[in-house]
Amino acid sequence: MSKDVFFQLGIALIVMHEMDAVRCKEWRIFPGLSALSDQWGFVLFMFAHIPLYFLVLINFQSGSETFRFGFDVFLIVHVVLHILFLRHQNNLFRDWISWGIIGGAGFFGLLDIIIK
Repeated sequence: MSKDVFFQLGIALIVMHEMDAVRCKEWRIFPGLSALSDQWGFVLFMFAHIPLYFLVLINFQSGSETFRFGFDVFLIVHVVLHILFLRHQNNLFRDWISWGIIGGAGFFGLLDIIIK
């Protein structure tokens, strides 16, 4: 088993979460984006992910331990943010699939920190 497996699983799950976020119209929860029409919120939400995915892929390839730790922390904080916004009126992350993906990403981020 690769020493990077938990980190790689965290990346895979956060990418899955972003796919689910489109289904759940996550832009309706974000300050700023929530003020836009669904059409514009969707467009900005989608295109904002291009530089984000690019940065993740470039930094993953470089093997940066600083990036890896920061990304693991982000995966954990991301779970906390979803819990804080659980009662937001536009939050559609309600089913076990969404929460399995969100929680799984945080779990693998934590495991990656622990085993490092």
